[in-house]
Amino acid sequence: MKDRPDKMAVDLWQTERALHREGLELVCGVDEAGRGPLAGPVCAAAVILPEDCCLPGLNDSKKLTEKRREALFPLIRERAVAWGIAFATVEEIERLNILAASLLAMDRAIGQLSPAPALALVDGNTVRGISVPARGVVGGDGKCACIAAASVLAKVTRDRLMGELARQYPQYGFERHKGYGTAAHYAAIEKYGPSPVHRMSFLKKFYAKR
Repeated sequence: MKDRPDKMAVDLWQTERALHREGLELVCGVDEAGRGPLAGPVCAAAVILPEDCCLPGLNDSKKLTEKRREALFPLIRERAVAWGIAFATVEEIERLNILAASLLAMDRAIGQLSPAPALALVDGNTVRGISVPARGVVGGDGKCACIAAASVLAKVTRDRLMGELARQYPQYGFERHKGYGTAAHYAAIEKYGPSPVHRMSFLKKFYAKR
């Protein structure tokens, strides 16, 4: 018996269906994870899904439990027409600023897709620097299936990387807060100083108050 998408997935498909009716068959969703943290790279993912692809419980990654995201991660990669995951480094974040670095990571992820998309739906309100035709969708990770899928790939990938960085720099607790500015994270920076993977531009206010 053929899998059927659940109600949540059907709701998320409205935008893609409308685009398919316009003749745009290859539409990718693009999202990032890690714009806000004090440490680590920003990760982006791009995903092209076949119409009405069955991904039970798919939603904005921030609304999902870690267990659900981990369960969806292999399903998305298995069932997608194409997917790509890319990073912008801490050095690029510092040199370009976080928005430009996020868009760079997104464009790199899109560049991995084969076949190439006819249109990219990008979570957010800017598509500057995206090298294919693109539309910004504010809150897109909760509105479009392909963006939601990209959000899951980006979030899981970045969380796993922060777990790896936690083993290199165990004093900061990256495995718990993923680099975000929690009280415990700031306390560790105060005690040990910043690591090579901290974004110094994000710590300016912290050091200005000292």
